[in-house]
Amino acid sequence: MLTRITSDAALVEGVERGPTALLVQDGLFVAVGSPEELPATADMRRIDLPGRALIPGPVNAHAHSFQSLLRGLGDDLPFLEWRDRALYRYSPGLGADGLHAGALLAFGEMLLSGVTTVCDFFYVNDGANENAAAVIAAAERLGIRIVLARSFYDWDGAPAAYRETPAQAVRNFSALARAHAGSTRVVVQPAPHSLHGASQAMILAAAGCARDAGLPMHIHLAEEEYQVGDALTRYGQRPLHALAAMGALDARTVAVHGCWFDDSERALLAERGASLAYCPGSNMFLGDGVTDVVDLRARGVKVALGTDGGCSNSRVSVLDEMRSCALLQKVKRLDGSAITAEECFALGTRLGGEVLDLPVGRIAPGYRADLVALDLSDLSLWPNLSLAKNVVYALSARAVTDVLVDGDFVVRDRRLVNVALEEIHERVRDLTRGWRRG
Repeated sequence: MLTRITSDAALVEGVERGPTALLVQDGLFVAVGSPEELPATADMRRIDLPGRALIPGPVNAHAHSFQSLLRGLGDDLPFLEWRDRALYRYSPGLGADGLHAGALLAFGEMLLSGVTTVCDFFYVNDGANENAAAVIAAAERLGIRIVLARSFYDWDGAPAAYRETPAQAVRNFSALARAHAGSTRVVVQPAPHSLHGASQAMILAAAGCARDAGLPMHIHLAEEEYQVGDALTRYGQRPLHALAAMGALDARTVAVHGCWFDDSERALLAERGASLAYCPGSNMFLGDGVTDVVDLRARGVKVALGTDGGCSNSRVSVLDEMRSCALLQKVKRLDGSAITAEECFALGTRLGGEVLDLPVGRIAPGYRADLVALDLSDLSLWPNLSLAKNVVYALSARAVTDVLVDGDFVVRDRRLVNVALEEIHERVRDLTRGWRRG
């Protein structure tokens, strides 16, 4: 059935429109125009959103859903203390039920803040796929679109629950990808954890999977300054050059963070056609550093926005990340014009889809009908002199009223449609009872 969605305003391809009508069929946009250009007919399903502005669904290009359970446990600590006292302490014992609860918490909060697609970089695999399947099941229940970036991880300094052999990782990744082949809402992509978390053999195994399946490959790189020194010690080269020397850097590569890439690495990223998932909120929260997004974009590198984990940022809103990205780049360069609101909006929508190789993040024919409705009467959008600027710099989360994925409501009147908040509260409360900071 053809669905007609109307609103009083919209941001279409970054341009503000007045009253707008969208036609959706089989979860895809098929036409965009004014209500007069696309009149309703008797056989159409109609969704009318008066007093609302529609924006393309934001894309969270890098997250760790289970980490939302750890929020507050490692705050205000140096990176390695945060890792040891929060992440390594509680995550290994979560099991499938706990990871499902964490995913409900993280994805539910994302939907309520307007995220419609999430890339969950997942590494608590316990040598199998049951845990990843529990995370995917949470996404399916809530209705959020998910890329499950299944980690390849074999560093012996990490908890055993994170580790596999390269052969196990390939076998498990391939089985999980096959299980969701053909799905429009679940995609599985390979993700060697990092240069320190994955051996060269593990990285090459993941790169082989990406090459064979034609998929992006995600990897943490140069998040902390010490990781540059570690790469120099292990490989005699800076992080991105080390990855390239392995034969694992190409147009499928999605580098995550890149706070400490130097000029030569940024040039190499552009030369190879690789992409970056940038997490400004998390990078500030952990004191990581500042990725030079302005330079990367000038070189033509595709950059998407991610929130990272809920305990290394405490927020999971890509709309927040758009603002953080803009302000951090401006203050780093001491230039208020260094990057615009419209550019940052694109990083959190259209470019997110391009980096993840999904038809999302745009209101255009042929793209998935993922939308967020904003209350035009909310004071954070007043005066309405520039909707795009206000969405990035001023928008309050309370202005998000409705969220649609594939043209179906997953948030309606500021409430999750498919999972009760009470269930999420109960699961998280029972799971974390007795947990303590420090």
